Amino acid sequence: MTYEPYPGNGAGGYQAYPGGTPQPPQQRGPAPGTVVNAVRLMYVGAALSLIGVIINLATSGSLKTRLHNGDKSLTPTQLNNLAHFEIVVVIVVGLIGVGLWLWMAWKSQAGRNWARVTGTVFFGIFTLLTLISLARAGGGLGLIPDVLTWLAGLGAVILLWRKNSSEFFRRQLF
Repeated sequence: MTYEPYPGNGAGGYQAYPGGTPQPPQQRGPAPGTVVNAVRLMYVGAALSLIGVIINLATSGSLKTRLHNGDKSLTPTQLNNLAHFEIVVVIVVGLIGVGLWLWMAWKSQAGRNWARVTGTVFFGIFTLLTLISLARAGGGLGLIPDVLTWLAGLGAVILLWRKNSSEFFRRQLF
Protein backbone atom coordinates (compact mmCIF):
# COMPACT_ATOMS: atom_id res chain seq x y z
CA MET A 1 0.00 0.00 0.00
CA THR A 2 1.42 3.35 -1.00
CA TYR A 3 0.90 6.52 0.95
CA GLU A 4 -0.91 9.24 -0.92
CA PRO A 5 -0.62 12.69 0.65
CA TYR A 6 -3.85 14.36 1.56
CA PRO A 7 -4.81 16.76 -1.19
CA GLY A 8 -4.42 20.34 -0.20
CA ASN A 9 -1.39 22.50 0.24
CA GLY A 10 1.04 19.58 0.02
CA ALA A 11 2.75 20.46 3.28
CA GLY A 12 3.51 17.00 4.63
CA GLY A 13 0.03 15.69 3.78
CA TYR A 14 -1.82 18.19 5.94
CA GLN A 15 -4.48 20.53 4.70
CA ALA A 16 -4.70 24.17 5.77
CA TYR A 17 -7.01 24.98 8.67
CA PRO A 18 -10.59 25.10 7.32
CA GLY A 19 -11.72 28.58 6.50
CA GLY A 20 -8.36 30.05 7.42
CA THR A 21 -6.01 31.72 5.08
CA PRO A 22 -2.30 31.50 5.63
CA GLN A 23 -1.11 34.47 7.63
CA PRO A 24 1.83 36.39 6.22
CA PRO A 25 4.85 36.36 8.51
CA GLN A 26 4.89 39.30 10.88
CA GLN A 27 7.57 41.82 10.23
CA ARG A 28 9.53 43.07 13.18
CA GLY A 29 10.12 46.77 13.15
CA PRO A 30 13.55 48.26 13.60
CA ALA A 31 15.19 47.92 16.97
CA PRO A 32 14.39 50.79 19.34
CA GLY A 33 17.10 53.21 20.37
CA THR A 34 17.58 51.45 23.70
CA VAL A 35 18.48 48.18 21.95
CA VAL A 36 20.68 49.97 19.40
CA ASN A 37 22.57 51.73 22.22
CA ALA A 38 22.84 48.50 24.22
CA VAL A 39 24.37 46.81 21.17
CA ARG A 40 26.81 49.71 20.79
CA LEU A 41 27.81 49.29 24.43
CA MET A 42 28.35 45.57 23.77
CA TYR A 43 30.73 46.46 20.93
CA VAL A 44 32.51 48.82 23.33
CA GLY A 45 32.67 45.96 25.85
CA ALA A 46 34.24 43.69 23.21
CA ALA A 47 36.84 46.35 22.34
CA LEU A 48 37.65 47.00 26.00
CA SER A 49 38.00 43.27 26.62
CA LEU A 50 40.49 43.06 23.76
CA ILE A 51 42.38 46.07 25.15
CA GLY A 52 42.48 44.32 28.53
CA VAL A 53 44.07 41.25 26.93
CA ILE A 54 46.65 43.44 25.21
CA ILE A 55 47.47 45.29 28.45
CA ASN A 56 47.80 42.01 30.35
CA LEU A 57 50.15 40.69 27.67
CA ALA A 58 52.16 43.93 27.65
CA THR A 59 52.63 43.75 31.42
CA SER A 60 53.43 40.02 31.45
CA GLY A 61 57.11 40.84 31.93
CA SER A 62 56.45 41.47 35.62
CA LEU A 63 54.36 38.29 35.88
CA LYS A 64 57.27 36.07 36.94
CA THR A 65 58.19 38.54 39.67
CA ARG A 66 54.63 38.58 40.99
CA LEU A 67 54.42 34.79 40.88
CA HIS A 68 57.78 34.43 42.64
CA ASN A 69 56.73 36.91 45.33
CA GLY A 70 53.52 34.93 45.80
CA ASP A 71 55.33 31.59 46.26
CA LYS A 72 59.08 31.67 46.91
CA SER A 73 59.30 27.86 46.81
CA LEU A 74 58.79 27.69 43.04
CA THR A 75 61.76 26.44 41.04
CA PRO A 76 62.79 28.44 37.96
CA THR A 77 61.21 25.78 35.72
CA GLN A 78 57.96 25.83 37.70
CA LEU A 79 57.94 29.61 37.66
CA ASN A 80 58.47 29.67 33.88
CA ASN A 81 55.76 27.03 33.26
CA LEU A 82 53.28 28.83 35.52
CA ALA A 83 53.94 32.15 33.77
CA HIS A 84 53.40 30.59 30.36
CA PHE A 85 50.21 28.92 31.57
CA GLU A 86 48.85 32.23 32.90
CA ILE A 87 49.62 33.97 29.61
CA VAL A 88 47.76 31.28 27.65
CA VAL A 89 44.80 31.52 30.04
CA VAL A 90 44.69 35.32 29.66
CA ILE A 91 44.67 35.02 25.86
CA VAL A 92 42.08 32.21 25.67
CA VAL A 93 39.71 33.64 28.28
CA GLY A 94 40.07 37.14 26.84
CA LEU A 95 39.26 36.02 23.30
CA ILE A 96 36.29 33.97 24.54
CA GLY A 97 35.07 37.11 26.32
CA VAL A 98 35.38 39.18 23.13
CA GLY A 99 33.48 36.49 21.22
CA LEU A 100 30.69 36.40 23.81
CA TRP A 101 30.30 40.18 23.68
CA LEU A 102 29.98 40.08 19.89
CA TRP A 103 27.61 37.11 19.91
CA MET A 104 25.30 38.75 22.46
CA ALA A 105 25.37 42.00 20.45
CA TRP A 106 24.40 40.29 17.20
CA LYS A 107 21.63 38.21 18.76
CA SER A 108 20.25 41.12 20.79
CA GLN A 109 20.14 43.26 17.65
CA ALA A 110 18.17 40.41 16.02
CA GLY A 111 15.63 40.52 18.87
CA ARG A 112 16.47 37.17 20.45
CA ASN A 113 15.12 37.32 24.00
CA TRP A 114 17.37 34.44 25.10
CA ALA A 115 20.37 36.64 24.26
CA ARG A 116 19.09 39.36 26.57
CA VAL A 117 18.69 36.84 29.40
CA THR A 118 22.01 35.13 28.68
CA GLY A 119 23.81 38.47 28.47
CA THR A 120 22.40 39.41 31.86
CA VAL A 121 23.71 36.15 33.34
CA PHE A 122 27.13 36.79 31.75
CA PHE A 123 27.08 40.27 33.29
CA GLY A 124 26.42 38.76 36.73
CA ILE A 125 29.36 36.39 36.32
CA PHE A 126 31.57 39.24 35.08
CA THR A 127 30.53 41.31 38.09
CA LEU A 128 31.81 38.59 40.43
CA LEU A 129 35.07 38.26 38.49
CA THR A 130 35.55 42.03 38.53
CA LEU A 131 35.01 42.17 42.28
CA ILE A 132 37.59 39.40 42.74
CA SER A 133 40.05 41.32 40.53
CA LEU A 134 39.50 44.50 42.54
CA ALA A 135 40.07 42.62 45.80
CA ARG A 136 43.37 41.18 44.56
CA ALA A 137 46.49 43.16 45.27
CA GLY A 138 48.63 44.35 42.39
CA GLY A 139 45.91 44.62 39.75
CA GLY A 140 47.38 47.84 38.41
CA LEU A 141 46.71 49.17 34.94
CA GLY A 142 44.84 46.01 33.89
CA LEU A 143 41.93 46.94 36.17
CA ILE A 144 41.01 50.07 34.21
CA PRO A 145 39.68 48.15 31.17
CA ASP A 146 37.95 45.69 33.54
CA VAL A 147 36.06 48.47 35.32
CA LEU A 148 35.23 50.24 32.04
CA THR A 149 34.08 46.92 30.56
CA TRP A 150 31.90 46.33 33.61
CA LEU A 151 30.34 49.78 33.18
CA ALA A 152 29.62 49.04 29.50
CA GLY A 153 27.95 45.78 30.55
CA LEU A 154 25.90 47.54 33.21
CA GLY A 155 24.69 50.10 30.69
CA ALA A 156 23.84 47.40 28.14
CA VAL A 157 21.87 45.33 30.67
CA ILE A 158 19.91 48.36 31.87
CA LEU A 159 19.05 49.35 28.29
CA LEU A 160 18.07 45.80 27.29
CA TRP A 161 15.50 45.60 30.11
CA ARG A 162 13.85 49.00 29.47
CA LYS A 163 10.16 48.91 28.56
CA ASN A 164 10.52 49.61 24.83
CA SER A 165 13.35 47.07 24.58
CA SER A 166 11.11 44.48 26.23
CA GLU A 167 8.38 45.20 23.66
CA PHE A 168 10.91 44.67 20.85
CA PHE A 169 12.01 41.33 22.26
CA ARG A 170 8.38 40.30 22.82
CA ARG A 171 7.67 40.73 19.09
CA GLN A 172 10.34 38.14 18.32
CA LEU A 173 9.58 35.60 15.64
CA PHE A 174 10.34 31.97 16.40
